[in-house]
Amino acid sequence: MNLNIKRIAVNTGGGDAPGLNAVIRAVVRAAEQMDWEVLGIKDSYDGLFEEDGVVTLNRRSVRGLTHLGGTILGTTNRGNPLKWPIRADGGAVTYMDRSQEVVDALERLEVDALISIGGDGSLEIAHALSQKGLKVVGVPKTIDNDLEATSVTFGFHTAVDTATDAIGKLHSTAESHQRVMVVEVMGRNAGWIALSSGVAGTADVILIPEIPYDMDIVCEKIQDRYASGREFAIVVVAEGAFPKGSKPLFKQEDDGQKRLGGMAEQVAHDIHERTGRETRHLVLGHLQRGGGPNSYDRLLALRFGAAAVKLVMDGCFGCMVALNPPKVLAVPLEQAIARIKTVPLDSDIIETARAVGTCMGD
Repeated sequence: MNLNIKRIAVNTGGGDAPGLNAVIRAVVRAAEQMDWEVLGIKDSYDGLFEEDGVVTLNRRSVRGLTHLGGTILGTTNRGNPLKWPIRADGGAVTYMDRSQEVVDALERLEVDALISIGGDGSLEIAHALSQKGLKVVGVPKTIDNDLEATSVTFGFHTAVDTATDAIGKLHSTAESHQRVMVVEVMGRNAGWIALSSGVAGTADVILIPEIPYDMDIVCEKIQDRYASGREFAIVVVAEGAFPKGSKPLFKQEDDGQKRLGGMAEQVAHDIHERTGRETRHLVLGHLQRGGGPNSYDRLLALRFGAAAVKLVMDGCFGCMVALNPPKVLAVPLEQAIARIKTVPLDSDIIETARAVGTCMGD
């Protein structure tokens, strides 16, 4: 389909994930084959409202990016043009819809299509802009792997590698001190990172949001382990996990926002109180987002970037690229943001965990 595309734009939104730069490189190099110009919008959509917030991307500017972590365009999870924060002198915050300003700004820049790389929040924005007539293609990005319309998102496998490596290193120090080590990993309301890294890292207990846990069962597992002569234990906790009859924990951040967190500390406290075992907790936090992508995520990110350019060429807008092995396909943005993807209770990974003796808290 010939849409007379001459210039496209690309941005990255939400939390960073290993592989963002690889997508940007693929977009630029693939667009170059079509003789298209590529503009990069800094810090999600913020760059459209700032001087020097939009840059030209070419072969030179994306050289050597595939293996680098982060994003050369910068990113933010606070600059939502659908709900733009306006802070008054007294500190009160109100919100306004600036989405039409985004559409108008891109029109002034003579941008024919936008490739938006992000998670569910960024894709919701992309969908809203598409509803306003903007030609948009989405690229799924999140280490949490919680987007329903794609079998996997880039950044997830690298985050699992990081968490698995940390869990592996904790075994020796836990055993040396006869301690229970409780590790909190990211994932929001989905347990993909905790489950995958916990099984790969041979954790003794794995707690995920999909299976509310019973602390009596967790402590029984730990006590049985000590009684058998294995006088240490590793517990992996998803940040969104919670006990039966309760809800996930949230922490108030300095910016006033509430974010999931605190479960490792709570679980460690409860284990110590009930068993008397020396217990420590560790929150991996943003370490899981950092660093360069592994080979799987590099390849997937490059595939997604090239596929996004092809969707623009084919005139397939209002869609997101998605992995449906072995192919990368297009799915409607509306479908992509319909719901989050959680771990199914009949997952073979859960079955594997139980088969090797891992306690899931139930």
